[in-house]
Amino acid sequence: MSTPIKTPKTIWIPEGNTTEIISHLYKKGYDLSIIDEKILRYMGKPVSGWVSIGKDKINRVTFLHKIVSPSSHINKIKLIPGETLDIFFDELVSKYDYNKTKLFTYYNQYSPYKEAGILPDTYFVPYGIREKNLIKYLTKVANKRYKKISTKYFGDYNTTKFNRILTIASIIQKEAASNKEMPIVSSVIYNRLKKHMRLQMDGTLNYGKYSHIKVTPQRIDDDNTTYNTYKHKGLPLYPVCCVSIPAIHSAIKPAKSDYLYFMRNKNGYHDFSTSYKKHRDNIKKAK
Repeated sequence: MSTPIKTPKTIWIPEGNTTEIISHLYKKGYDLSIIDEKILRYMGKPVSGWVSIGKDKINRVTFLHKIVSPSSHINKIKLIPGETLDIFFDELVSKYDYNKTKLFTYYNQYSPYKEAGILPDTYFVPYGIREKNLIKYLTKVANKRYKKISTKYFGDYNTTKFNRILTIASIIQKEAASNKEMPIVSSVIYNRLKKHMRLQMDGTLNYGKYSHIKVTPQRIDDDNTTYNTYKHKGLPLYPVCCVSIPAIHSAIKPAKSDYLYFMRNKNGYHDFSTSYKKHRDNIKKAK
């Protein structure tokens, strides 16, 4: 029992009975036996999910105790680039039984941004963490990163100024087909704003609960928010979605171009153009 076990600092425990879990760990290289299974049964039922071990070498009994101890378990939370808080919070409610109203209440308390106040990433958080501490942690991570980026480029961190950057970045995130395209899409946004043209981008209408809803002519007619860049000149008042670091950098440093239009081609990427005539040709090619 005193023989230490070598282990990653975080391990995954699948669903199943004690025998199945011991078998799974054995196949993963853990030197466990029927004796360990009996000890584990005595300690309690293992909880499935991610477990924080904390050390790469640990006493066998302590290792088994962590498997059954809820305090050592951690939740894996993933936010993908381009997702909205509305959809992200729905997922948290579904998987971890959180209260959506509380999630938004604490988000509005801790983040200066209506949207995009949490960075897309995979987070490992303690099992049982409640809404307040979860949101406090997630927004703190993002705000710290935003401050670092803003200070690097602008010399300070002004949330009003950075809200504009995040808004542009969110449109880039929704529209670009790849990270490589992001600076070019950014240049189109700036070029159209400079010429006082409406952005006319579907991605701006994929905000909130509409994150994955196809934009139709009817939707364009019915939506009177500033997110509707077919009706509204300039940028929306707030970011459309959460944004990746490449999208933020592209919003700050767009490519140098004269492009005013882009059209998704048959390969899933975009053809960029400087004239409406060329843009119409690209539309015909895509069809």
